[in-house]
Amino acid sequence: MANFYKSIFVFCATFYVVCARHEAYDGHTLYEVVVKNSEQAVFVNGLENEIPIDVFSYANTGRAGEILVSKEQKMEFEAKLTSMDVDYNILTENIKEQLEREDMILAEAASKPVNSSSSRSSRLAPLPLDRTHRFQVVDNYLVQVANAFPNRVTVESAGRSLEGRDMKYLKISTTNFQDRRKPIIYVMSLLHAREWVTLPATLYAIEKLVIDVTDHDLLNDFDWIIMPIANPDGFEFSFTSNGRFWRKNRRSNPGTNCMGVDLNRNFDVDWGTASSNDACTQTFHGPRPFSEPESVNIRRVLNAYSNRIDMLIDIHSFGSMILFGRGTGVLAPNALTLNFVGVNMAQAIDRVKWPSKPNYVVGNIAHVLGMTGSGGLSDYAQVGAGIPLSFVYELPAYRGRRDMMGFLVEPSFIRQAGVETWEGIKAGARTIRNM
Repeated sequence: MANFYKSIFVFCATFYVVCARHEAYDGHTLYEVVVKNSEQAVFVNGLENEIPIDVFSYANTGRAGEILVSKEQKMEFEAKLTSMDVDYNILTENIKEQLEREDMILAEAASKPVNSSSSRSSRLAPLPLDRTHRFQVVDNYLVQVANAFPNRVTVESAGRSLEGRDMKYLKISTTNFQDRRKPIIYVMSLLHAREWVTLPATLYAIEKLVIDVTDHDLLNDFDWIIMPIANPDGFEFSFTSNGRFWRKNRRSNPGTNCMGVDLNRNFDVDWGTASSNDACTQTFHGPRPFSEPESVNIRRVLNAYSNRIDMLIDIHSFGSMILFGRGTGVLAPNALTLNFVGVNMAQAIDRVKWPSKPNYVVGNIAHVLGMTGSGGLSDYAQVGAGIPLSFVYELPAYRGRRDMMGFLVEPSFIRQAGVETWEGIKAGARTIRNM
């Protein structure tokens, strides 16, 4: 009987810890917003500059948006939608309940034994993709990969983040990057901290290029740069008790208690023209272009290899999209080529995606999203660094259950996110090789 009560105590204590998290999100409501025309889309997508809301995904004709609203702002938000005859539904009344659900299922996944039997390599088991991983785990793993495969992999540092974390990336090559005729493909994730499902995409790419190689032509014909965590400080903060939906880096902004700069608005292309100068918004562009060490570090890597990088893929979530510049809506001179490569990548993903997921949409960032953005990495890569093909992937959100919405991660989808994204990357590489 004593052991029974002890077990109950441990369970309740654990449950209390889970429930004690995410208090800042208590009462926050997640809305689905449906617009009927472009005028409504512009209105809805501009609300983030008027009231403190968190846009999970932008609304456009034919595609609903998702917006998180605090209990203090609900009345004003609904009134504004009603004033423009915009339809909306409540997806979840209190997002805190879903955050607690995510905590519990991820904790359960992490407690299971690691199954590495699928790996073909005896040198190193890949990181398990049935669970999430913190910064330090990934950081250590990159070193382990390089040590286990020294003839193919080099681990490099792009520099330190604002809080001093090392922004590591892998250089993967059969020729130690010495064959300057080989084009480079650059793949990156987690520029936005809360987009946890993007990390398995880069980790799976590493697995398939190094540990469990089945597509040898991609190693013979290309060199690869993969940076799994581009915003390490924000990513680590997103694991704290009230940080799950943190998007920006961790910059302290003078004159305000609002922290962070949106790193994907901090690059020096059209900077400040379609972003926010309010530090309290999610799209705050910072005090000047490249004000943040993270964006400076990324620029350094791109510029070092800009004459060899043929394609950049910046992986985000969510929305099932492959997008290209520019974010202001101005089409790049090679927009037809970008669209052609993008469609090939999207079709490859669609062939292996879960049937419940929508097909990928391909197009210009502003045209597809129904809103403009400036200072983005993908635009800088193409315009500033001269990389001819630059894409943004927006991975799908998990939609297998009603109690897991938006950016929240379900363990059963983690590996699938990596598998299907890799199919798109492979198709893109082979398309540009054969062009």
